[in-house]
Amino acid sequence: MTATRSSRWLIGTGLALLCAVWIYPFLWLVSGSLKTNPEIFGKGLDLLPEAPVWENYSRAWSEVGFSSYMLNTVLITFGTVALVILRSALAGYVLGRYDFVGKKVLIGIFLVTFFLPEGYTIIPVTQLTDMFGLLNSHLGVILGLGAGGHAAATLLYAGFFRTIPKDLEESARMDGAGPLTIFFRIMLPLAKPITVSVFILQFLAAWNAYLLPLVFTLSHPDLRTLAVGMSAFVGENDTDWAGMAAAAVLSLAPVVAVFVVLQRQFVESLAGAVKQ
Repeated sequence: MTATRSSRWLIGTGLALLCAVWIYPFLWLVSGSLKTNPEIFGKGLDLLPEAPVWENYSRAWSEVGFSSYMLNTVLITFGTVALVILRSALAGYVLGRYDFVGKKVLIGIFLVTFFLPEGYTIIPVTQLTDMFGLLNSHLGVILGLGAGGHAAATLLYAGFFRTIPKDLEESARMDGAGPLTIFFRIMLPLAKPITVSVFILQFLAAWNAYLLPLVFTLSHPDLRTLAVGMSAFVGENDTDWAGMAAAAVLSLAPVVAVFVVLQRQFVESLAGAVKQ
């Protein structure tokens, strides 16, 4: 009994130390957001500021324009998430429920997109968006982020829909339901575990996206997202590290909030998806 308690104590201590190491960079970031630039470099790894400089947050929010960057990021993120869920669910439904010529080839193409870096496709995506006159707009960024392959989300939906008995669809058809009614009223609600997973993963990807929003907003700085707006703290001769730390905290706060609120549903959705 004593040995068991000792082993648990050792394991708990080890896990606590690992957690401390893991969370330290975030704590240092919060601490740096309340320091001056000289204090950041002078105090090194010390977390306690001499006197909290709350002006760093007001400077980042108002003077640098992070209030508008936040609005842009919210609009683009939720627009992208909605687009990805809709098109991935529809594509996954077709792949999971129907057999057609070239299905295996199409799935193979989806798998290949896993290995394509974003930088390889940024030029054709930019040119295509410019052809439609959407390059310098929120809609253009949403389409650029949300209209790609998104193979993981599509294949997750396909795998889930494949496990649903066909009798459910046949019963709905006998009751007079059409394809869209079956999908939106029966199939999509059943796929809630996958939808929650795709929502969280795509939310993180769209919120932190940098390359595509940077290219799409080069000539319109007022359309920048939070990730792109970080460059505003880098000058020709110096960098406002304290202001950048405050801006980073402002950028991370919504992500942390979403994770805290949805973490339980996310874990349950993954467990449900694995069981399926």
